[in-house]
Amino acid sequence: MIVGERSLFAIESEITRAVPNLSQRALGFFVIHISGRTFGIKQPDASMMGCSFNEVNDRLKRRGTHSTPVLDDIGAAEVAEAYLDAIHRDTVRTDYFGLSRTKFVETVYSNAVTWAPDGDEAFDDGSHVLQFDIGSRVRLVAFVNTASPDDMIGTISEEWLEAELFYNVLSRWREAFALEWAGRLEQGGSAVV
Repeated sequence: MIVGERSLFAIESEITRAVPNLSQRALGFFVIHISGRTFGIKQPDASMMGCSFNEVNDRLKRRGTHSTPVLDDIGAAEVAEAYLDAIHRDTVRTDYFGLSRTKFVETVYSNAVTWAPDGDEAFDDGSHVLQFDIGSRVRLVAFVNTASPDDMIGTISEEWLEAELFYNVLSRWREAFALEWAGRLEQGGSAVV
């Protein structure tokens, strides 16, 4: 199932096997498309999908609060580099756009800027998706944490969307996934062949 437009922004998922455990929901895949690039692992057994489903729900509940004004005007590559430096690398860096490393990390986490990885194995390919609510728009910055920081630059995608469009895609995917999951449980959990 795909909701949205891959060339702009879309969520794609597939349930291979539904399970009644709400923290797991289903085996399958969950990927995010931004500007024609795919972030996440698109394989039938990539991940249990409970965290991905819950993360979409949380994003909808916290609509408008995924905000870090210090990063609003910073280029996508600089945002990606700072994020990886502060959270995933042992980089010697003292300035994060006027913030200390500790304050930068606190700001990112307290405002739930990190959409992916979301806790499931869906993004074990190194994909990261950051969301910023800026006024009536949503800014998405996505990239892959590569072995070389120079290689990471080539993986960056950025998209600015009207908030209504962005949250509509999340809402439609959530509803469609919930219906598909419930239907699969009634059929015994496996995909219909």
